[in-house]
Amino acid sequence: MKNNLIKEYLQYLRVERGLATNTIEAYRRDLEKLQEWAIECSKDIVQLDRSDILDNFGYQKVGGICDATLVRFISSLKGFYKFLLREQIIETDPTAYLESRKSWQSLPKFLSLKEIDELLDTPDLFTDKGLRDRAILEVLYSSGVRVSELVGMKLNDIEWEKGIFTCFGKGSKERKVPLGKSALEFLTRYMPARQRLLQRGNSHRVFIEMGGYSMSRQKIWQLVKEYGRQAGISHITPHLLRHSFATTLLEHGADLRSVQLLLGHADIGTTQIYTHVTDEKVRDSYLRFHPRS
Repeated sequence: MKNNLIKEYLQYLRVERGLATNTIEAYRRDLEKLQEWAIECSKDIVQLDRSDILDNFGYQKVGGICDATLVRFISSLKGFYKFLLREQIIETDPTAYLESRKSWQSLPKFLSLKEIDELLDTPDLFTDKGLRDRAILEVLYSSGVRVSELVGMKLNDIEWEKGIFTCFGKGSKERKVPLGKSALEFLTRYMPARQRLLQRGNSHRVFIEMGGYSMSRQKIWQLVKEYGRQAGISHITPHLLRHSFATTLLEHGADLRSVQLLLGHADIGTTQIYTHVTDEKVRDSYLRFHPRS
């Protein structure tokens, strides 16, 4: 259904609006990107709501998209959903009240330490799933791994005594990341719960569903979003935890090269997107405390 809707909209732009081929191609790329996001959210493209779209804006900003490209992306989405509304395919337009610049500037760029603590304290540790979920949140924040890397985490990837996790990133590139005392503590506490969740199933994956089934990326996204909602943190995503991990390191004196290696970035230029937060903090300190500021 979603593929046909995008094709119908692009045909409308071509025939009725008479837009240039390059412009239509740009719309196509944007809408295919939105379609991929809908899959991440376990939804159809017509089911995305305002919150889903704002989450996507935040995800793209954290990923380093420039403002000009995001402005065009928003324009693509607004045109598409207006078309769906006019064709009576949807009843409400999720982009109706999105103002291009305010839509992403209001999004949190990283979590404060207080917000991190509140998020980590949310899972119910008296349940097996709560222990699992706390371990998931601890690993995401303590190691900065991607969701795909967390989902693929196997028992023999963990060096318990050293507190190191060997993960496989983009292009199956291997790297070792430290887990930290708190993450190791909750992973250890989760192991008996994992055995109970496993039941009669069999899995080498660390994080599993009841019966030993592997957890999906979509499940992790939904899990983080729900605990964020319970903690009163809006527009939270697993990638925001990765961003917070990098920001915390830089704020406490880590060098950019070390952060690049921990995140698994091939290009240090990608890692530099995280430095804007520490740059802003330095500037704020200057404005607050320098007598000639």
